[in-house]
Amino acid sequence: MNAVETPTGRILLDADALRRTLSRIAHEIIEANPDLSRVALVGIQTRGVPIAQRLRRLVEERAGAAPDLGAVDITFYRDDVQVRGGGAPLHPQPIVRSTALDFPLEGKTVVLVDDVLYTGRTIRAAIEALFDYGRPERIQLAVLVDRGHRELPIRPDYIGKNLPTSRDERIQVQLVEVDEIDRILLIPASEEGSHDG
Repeated sequence: MNAVETPTGRILLDADALRRTLSRIAHEIIEANPDLSRVALVGIQTRGVPIAQRLRRLVEERAGAAPDLGAVDITFYRDDVQVRGGGAPLHPQPIVRSTALDFPLEGKTVVLVDDVLYTGRTIRAAIEALFDYGRPERIQLAVLVDRGHRELPIRPDYIGKNLPTSRDERIQVQLVEVDEIDRILLIPASEEGSHDG
């Protein structure tokens, strides 16, 4: 698909391309994990959660077995978020969302799921958060978009699309469950509402 310009940015993937990308990731997860009863898909709040839910449905449709499903909030695990103590906040305060891991992590292959991989700091924080709940046998990483510019030695096991960007560009993943539309945009840094991890 050729990129289409919109008032908010350039569309890199539309709904059909996004659906095909998720289908391929689900297939790769099945191939890499013969025993799906030992697999858990854990979405990183916010957009990683609906992506994990979609992947679970796709895996179940294709393999007849549904992996465990969870969600992790990494707000207090990030090394670049400052939370106010007693006084007025100096920075915008983080929004805390829920962590839901209703199964034991021991013996599991946890596939962390996120929308955009950028510096790697979100993934480092998610791994740290997981270890507060248990010790999985192994951790894999599935991302919809890898935009490059890593600051930590983190490499995804499953990549929807490699979309190299400059540092002044942003990738914005929009999902029906959150944004009422499925698409991935390339937007200028000055635009509001960008989301990178």
